[in-house]
Amino acid sequence: MANTAIPQDLPMDLPVIDLDLFRTRPHDDLEVQAECKKAAKALIAYGALVLHDSRVADADNDAFLDLLEDYFAQPEADLRRDERPELSYQIGVTLENTEKPKCAADEPCLRVIERLAPEERPLDISAHSPDPKCRFFWKMVEKPPYETKFPGLNAANVTPDAPHIRERWGPTMDQWGKSMKNAVEGLTEMTAVGLGLPEGTFKDAGRYGPHLLAPTASDLTKYGAKDTILAGFHTDLNFLTIHGRSRYPGLHIWARNTGRRIAVRIPPGGNHLLVQAGKQLEHMTGGLVKAGYHEVVVNDATVATVEKRKEEFSDRPLVRISSTFFWHLSSDFDLKPVPELVEKARELRAERFNLGRDEGEEVQYPEMKVGEQVQSELKHIALMA
Repeated sequence: MANTAIPQDLPMDLPVIDLDLFRTRPHDDLEVQAECKKAAKALIAYGALVLHDSRVADADNDAFLDLLEDYFAQPEADLRRDERPELSYQIGVTLENTEKPKCAADEPCLRVIERLAPEERPLDISAHSPDPKCRFFWKMVEKPPYETKFPGLNAANVTPDAPHIRERWGPTMDQWGKSMKNAVEGLTEMTAVGLGLPEGTFKDAGRYGPHLLAPTASDLTKYGAKDTILAGFHTDLNFLTIHGRSRYPGLHIWARNTGRRIAVRIPPGGNHLLVQAGKQLEHMTGGLVKAGYHEVVVNDATVATVEKRKEEFSDRPLVRISSTFFWHLSSDFDLKPVPELVEKARELRAERFNLGRDEGEEVQYPEMKVGEQVQSELKHIALMA
């Protein structure tokens, strides 16, 4: 396997990975191989990267953001019709002040915050308050040829009732969801190659995953004050998370879970998507790739954008929509570290320790079903009893 050492002084801009190279050239092409290694190293170093895919259209993202702004501008009573708490909120809507940031009470996560320099720490989430954000989950799945042991994680979609929304809903959600699903699945193949694994290692393991188009909404008329936490410091429980461009800034990430807070900047123009590593990728790589910590807050740039939107789009709701897609491994897949990566993870951990970058106690990654891992994480964030 190629050397996976990462530079110690990371630039503040995320690496940009060109999926078009992988899509359009032979996969044994030296430039393609180099781009795959670059992708793997970016996920190891940052837990995130920017992905370029020329198939992605700005118009699809705009239509998606318009639809979700209209949806979340509805009265709360209308939104509540789409709640499914009995299914752990894994389809339909989750309203504000429901989901708790896991790091508010999770000891290993609190230790990560303690190891950060004070000026690089996230906004304080110690009050354990649920996030003031809403979310909608729309499944983008291929039905498995077997009966899943986790039907609650694989339930049918909910479509809103309002006529001005319902008629646009399915086509718009499916079009944007397809764009992000295709992009992130290409990256799973590039990452596998870059790690020295067969190309289909990750993609095949997620073929029947309960993938979720998962827009998150924050009402900036209610929660627009500077330093408001919209989504507290956390990692994602899935394999890879991919985002289109939001209309409002405010996302911060942390490189390799310790170090500097980075305000995410996606390059101008279309065709660029942000990708973050999740816990399933961390588990499968034995910690060689760490799930990336991040938060969404109201910062100075958010406040400035709100004022600009008020002037230029006075007829539009002031709702921050994150254009997000959670790519999952299949619920019935046996989640365990790939043996070839475990030793590489230990070497990297020791290397970082010798450089004075202690990552805390070594994490154990026991074998389990992906569905069991998801259920455990949902309990931590108060979405599952």
